[in-house]
This record gives sequence, C-alpha cells and structure tokens, in this order.
Amino acid sequence: MIIYNWYVTILSKWIEKSTLFLLNYKKFQKTICTGHSACEKIVRKAGKRIFAICFAAAFKRAVRIKVENMEIYESLLEAVSREYDTIALLKESERGRVSLVRHRGSGTRYIFRHFSGSGEVYQKLLGVSCRNLPQIMEVGEKNGQTVALEEYIPGDTLGEILEGGLLSAAQAKQVTRQLCGALWVLHSRGMVHRDVKPDNVILRGDEAVLIDFDAARVYKSTGQGDTQILGTTGFAAPEQYGLSQSDGRADIYAVGVLLNIMLTGEHPSRKLAKGRMGRIVQRCTMVNPEKRYRNILHLMEVL
Repeated sequence: MIIYNWYVTILSKWIEKSTLFLLNYKKFQKTICTGHSACEKIVRKAGKRIFAICFAAAFKRAVRIKVENMEIYESLLEAVSREYDTIALLKESERGRVSLVRHRGSGTRYIFRHFSGSGEVYQKLLGVSCRNLPQIMEVGEKNGQTVALEEYIPGDTLGEILEGGLLSAAQAKQVTRQLCGALWVLHSRGMVHRDVKPDNVILRGDEAVLIDFDAARVYKSTGQGDTQILGTTGFAAPEQYGLSQSDGRADIYAVGVLLNIMLTGEHPSRKLAKGRMGRIVQRCTMVNPEKRYRNILHLMEVL
C-alpha cells in the first residue's frame, strides 16, 4: 500500500506539472496542423516522444528524491542517538513523539520530531527563514515515518502568559499581525497550519513564533475534504471536521478565536470582544469560509 500511494503521488505531481505542456501541445496541434495529415502525424509522434521523455525524467527525479530522503532518515536517526542528549520528552501520542535534545559538542538545543505520516510540510519549510517560524534544519522520510530536526524557540507559550492575565488591545494586535506573517509564509507555499492556538505560539521577547506543524497539510486543489481530522476543539474551523477541504481560511478562523481569547479570555461564542476588534473576530469566525476574510494578508491589512 505504501508503494502504491507513493506511485500515485509521483504520477499526480508529474501530471500537475505537465498540464501546461499538454495544453500548449493540443492548441498547437489544433490550430496549426488541422487538415494536414502528414503534419498531424509528425506532431503527434513528436508529442508522444516528448511526453515519454518528460515522464521518464520526472519519474527518475522522484525516485532519486525518495532514495535521498530514506538516506537522510537513517543518518539523522543515527546522528541524534550518537551526538545528541535527550533533555525532555515534550509530547507523545499514537502518531509519534517530540523531544527536546541538545548537541553534545556545541550545547545547542533543538526540537526532534519522529512521527508516522507525511513530512511534506517540513520538506517545504526546509531552508525557509522567517522570524515568526522555527527554522527546519533537516527532514527525512522512510516507509511512512518522518524525522525532523528544528530550531528550538526559547520563551513562554501564549497559553502560559494568558494564565497571568489578558493582553492589551495593542499587544493582541501585534501578536496577531506577526502570526499572520507566519501564516502567509505557509499559505504562499500551499500549506495550512490547522492548529493555531495559545500553546502553539511562543513569545520570544517581542516576537510571536508559530510552532508545531504536525497537523499542517498541503492544500490540494482537487480535494473534496481533509483526509485526517486534526486540530484543537474550539480553534478548529467547521470544515476541519470533514465538511469540506480546509484551506488558508481555516487558519483565519483559528486566528480570530485566538485574538478574542487574548482580549477577553473567552471563546467568541461565549463572550465577544468589544468594538472594532470584536467585529474583526466575528468575521474571522464565520461558519461559512466564503464570508471570512479572503486571505491572511487581507486580515493583516485590517489589523
């Protein structure tokens, strides 16, 4: 089954990238060669040859990437066991575990994740630099298992800070705008976080950092619904429960709930923030995604 799913993934990615070529080829064949049988045969033959070459190249590249990921998976596991000390087990579930580790030579701390499922989101974030996201240092996949080494972000979670009291409107607005910046990095790369909540936001000085991409997914334009129901009750948008496929507007919903909690300490369904901020929260948390802000940049501009 794993091999089958991998093969289907390769084909779907290749087909998606080849769409433009196929459309242009069909258009050329229709407009230039119609009525000329010899020309039609030549173009059809050339098209099939190019088609085969493109497929072979894409398949070869996918196989190479697959092998490289497997090698990275094994070498990263070995390196962590040999060169790092485990300081604490931060989270453990059926999907896997998250640990705080320290490199023995440099003393630098990192987050090490080992879980079952796709590492596609971590692969897409590899090498991405954003002050409101942790940097992903290395990712490897093998037989449906993923390992990832990421930057450790020191500081208190927003949940811990809110236990001591609410934020001012100015503070809440600053945190929300920074989270919008982090989400824009994800959304612009076709990803949805799907688990924006106080415990997944760390305040590093005056910077809000969005962490934990275990529930994140890559948005598929052809999908009808989420393949897995993930997220946190109260913050997860209605579509995350299988009503439709979640996109960036699911994160807008969660940001609206988070903004309201920073201001009132309550879910907007129980107590809505007053004034303009309350109206922003209300639009963010509309049940129908079409009635929310059209994208995360639009919300950032309103704030």
